[in-house]
Amino acid sequence: MAGLLTVLLNWRSAAMTLQAAEAALAALNGIDGALVIVDNDSGDGSFERLAAEVAARGWDQGPQRVRVLQSGHNGGFGAGNNFGIRAGMPDGSKPDFVYILNSDAFPEEDAIAALLDHLRRHPGTGFAGSFIYGEDGVAHHTAFRFPSIASEFEGQIRFGPVSKLLRRWIVAQPIPKQTGRVDWLAGASLMMRWKVLEEIGLFDEGFFLYFEETDLCRRAALAGWPTDYVLESRVVHIGSASTGMKEWERIPEFWLDSRLRYFVKNHGSAYTCAATLALLAGGGLWRARLLIQRKDRGDPPFYLRDLTRHALKKAFTSLFRRASAPAQTRPVA
Repeated sequence: MAGLLTVLLNWRSAAMTLQAAEAALAALNGIDGALVIVDNDSGDGSFERLAAEVAARGWDQGPQRVRVLQSGHNGGFGAGNNFGIRAGMPDGSKPDFVYILNSDAFPEEDAIAALLDHLRRHPGTGFAGSFIYGEDGVAHHTAFRFPSIASEFEGQIRFGPVSKLLRRWIVAQPIPKQTGRVDWLAGASLMMRWKVLEEIGLFDEGFFLYFEETDLCRRAALAGWPTDYVLESRVVHIGSASTGMKEWERIPEFWLDSRLRYFVKNHGSAYTCAATLALLAGGGLWRARLLIQRKDRGDPPFYLRDLTRHALKKAFTSLFRRASAPAQTRPVA
């Protein structure tokens, strides 16, 4: 058995996950493959409810065989999806493609087929993602450029002339008007070529949440496998149903950890330091403008303070580990 493996990750949202699975199965009609629902150690009865509902609806015996698996450990978005990907097809074979879908995302009838057709028609493309829009019909920004020093400054200063000057480095691109190449896409609805994952590896499980798609798409791009945005694939996304991002009162530690990991891993410590200083400079100038202009701050409370404290803590921890590491000596000849 080969074809398409669809992975749907659940964390304490069983009812919505079942709705997403139902939409996915409708969109998978006529496509060879299987669907695996991974409960990411919800601990709230989600796994038992999902397993019972899948059996009651006969999905475990359908043309797209559905399995419900328990990860046993909530290692985050990447780890949970990796668990489902490693599970493979029900007969133990490897799929040709992997499709990951958020538990709060609902593909239209031909959305999955559009991604699959695109990858089959473009053998040099590694990943393909959908046009995402909300329940209100408004398109979501899901197509991005890779973060950089310039983008960290531009994203914080929020000043038109600077944004115009640095437009080539702005992370959040305008909503694409046609199918085409992007740096990276949000993982709410993302299809990946199996041979690419075999070459570059799966999600880096060092990211608990956020930046894992950015890192994966960058690794693919560096290996010669670009990512495409497919306008014809349309998916409704509620957004932040599990993460609660819209209600953040403070920037969470895991977001700060992920940002730092992305920059250090992909660009090194010196570049990371420069990117952080650029962000703080832009944020400081923006907040100076807010002293005379009545505008929304645009960040959670204490964002710059928390980011600065986090960066310093990580820097000192790293220096301490280096200083306390045992000296490396050469054996006597």
